[in-house]
Amino acid sequence: MNCSKEHKMAGKINITFPDGSVRQYNSGVTGLQIAESISPRLAAEALSMGVNGQTWDLSRPITEDAAVKLYKWDDDEGKHAYWHSSAHLMAEALQEIYPNIKFGIGPAIENGFYYDVDAGDIVIKESDLPAIEQKMIELAAKKEPILRSDISKIDALQKFTDKGDEYKVELISDLADGSISLYTQGNFTDLCRGPHLTNTGEIKAIKLLSVAGAYWRGDEKRKMLTRIYGISFPKKKMLDEYLVLLEEAKKRDHRKIGRELELFAFSETVGKGLPLWLPNGTLIRLRLEDFLKKVQKKYGYQQVITPHIGNKNLYVTSGHWEKYGKDSFRPITTPEEGEEYLLKPMNCPHHCEIYKAKPRSYKDLPLRIAEFGTVYRYEQSGELHGLTRARSFTQDDAHIFCRPEQIKEEFLKVMDIIFIIFKALDFKNFEAQISLRSLEPSDKYIGSDENWAKAEDAIIQACEEKGLKAKIEYGEAAFYGPKLDFMVKDAIGRRWQLGTIQVDYNLPERFELEYTGEDNRKHRPVMLHRAPFGSMERFVAVLIEHTAGKFPLWLTPEQAVVLPISEKYNDYAMEVAQELNAADVRAIIDDRDEKIGRKIRDNELKRIPYLLVVGEKELENRQIAVRRQGEGDKGAMSAPDFAKIINCEVEKAMNAV
Repeated sequence: MNCSKEHKMAGKINITFPDGSVRQYNSGVTGLQIAESISPRLAAEALSMGVNGQTWDLSRPITEDAAVKLYKWDDDEGKHAYWHSSAHLMAEALQEIYPNIKFGIGPAIENGFYYDVDAGDIVIKESDLPAIEQKMIELAAKKEPILRSDISKIDALQKFTDKGDEYKVELISDLADGSISLYTQGNFTDLCRGPHLTNTGEIKAIKLLSVAGAYWRGDEKRKMLTRIYGISFPKKKMLDEYLVLLEEAKKRDHRKIGRELELFAFSETVGKGLPLWLPNGTLIRLRLEDFLKKVQKKYGYQQVITPHIGNKNLYVTSGHWEKYGKDSFRPITTPEEGEEYLLKPMNCPHHCEIYKAKPRSYKDLPLRIAEFGTVYRYEQSGELHGLTRARSFTQDDAHIFCRPEQIKEEFLKVMDIIFIIFKALDFKNFEAQISLRSLEPSDKYIGSDENWAKAEDAIIQACEEKGLKAKIEYGEAAFYGPKLDFMVKDAIGRRWQLGTIQVDYNLPERFELEYTGEDNRKHRPVMLHRAPFGSMERFVAVLIEHTAGKFPLWLTPEQAVVLPISEKYNDYAMEVAQELNAADVRAIIDDRDEKIGRKIRDNELKRIPYLLVVGEKELENRQIAVRRQGEGDKGAMSAPDFAKIINCEVEKAMNAV
């Protein structure tokens, strides 16, 4: 029988699988039934499904021809459904324990889930979490079906008004009629788009992690709700492994190590989210900047410097005021009536004005300008988190202005720079994501469809030419253009977004940038945004947690510490340190009145790579006793010989890049 769309049987639909194969099913077939038709094991492991690029519940009927992909735990979409359902299970448990509780939002997040709730006069504490966990386990054991139903806006408003849940009523008020759905399990019903698991029994191992405060809808002027975080897994062994990982992550917390190594500090007097770089942290940051500057010089970049503020009209022109104005620091007024300035939220508008500083010819392009530019954004107090979420941060920003035919070549060169950085800092495990517009029409984006299509094609072609397997995510693009983001996995398997490249046809249009072409006519350049580190603050935070504070030898602020056995060897220790520093080895002295064992332990905790012990024997032989962090005694040698070893080790590491 011919199974083509034109001749398919009545009541039948064609399901296309990721490998291109096509099977016919009855209209109304569910994802679970499709999985069962393939194998019982797949049916047991499937958690959600992709239907024409959208993620659905396995229990949702498919009534038309569709491209279908079944998602399991190893897929992000599978985890999302699992954790989203776990958030609803927690909400159901909270409703059982606290009948008058009201609910805000309860999404899946990168690792687990949370729910924002208003328990009225009741304060939910971390000591209450075990009881909530136990109730979740009891409800999961009932294997309650999780059922979806579509509802009109007026009926949804009535339902949650009757319930007295003003948070849901507010959310519904912002939705368009015809796009509202509810999910029900047992006695709990929630406003939700989904997707979800088929029943609560699939949730096996649960751990509620913490309680925090969160302003409703992130607005500091609104009520503070209680946010409960949790995690869940299909197997207890997976939960146990995660909890071990969580303990390791606490040990690696960049805020804790930053204090121990005296890298950075925060001061309430200076202001929340405004990091102060201490001498050791500044050394690391400057070495990273110097490293990137050397790489950029090879690739033809020119350094520029721009002010920390700009006229508000600059950001109105760029579109940043419209998109980010509400989240920025308030405008700065001047004595001149009507004049307003902003703390710089982005470097790119300033760089556009640098481009406009003189007429440009096609012979001038590509123009590559780079800046370690500090920018300012008003993050909510509850969202601040050490160096990873701050109100002041420095981007390793660069913008490339080029002709359209140069886009792919420039894009490939930027990718090379990112790979150099990852190799130098031992980020061996990374993924790439191409962020494109959403498939549905949206007013989120600025610029013409034609320009967006050109930009998206350039990114995809560059990745293909480089042999980079990049995941495509629709709806994740910046408002002004598509981008390629790099996610690295650190030493304990966590993913961090580091490095980004963006193609932008829009800012050149907004700023009316031009160059004279070979035809002697005016043309519009294309702009690439590029930040391999992302921001110096976030990158250093990730590097701290990746290395647990044991930085590569070329980067660490203190490569060696000289440890005199007693006070009478302090002068020789000073002589050794001076000789090493003169030979370009960063060395310090620990001349405290402490026993040598204590000095060794304390300096190992400071993660200093080399410990150099000097006593009577070393003084007589004009040598140092060398210990390597984590490796122990490496023997005695002269200071010049040790300096050669250090410099060779650093040179070898840098040459490998």
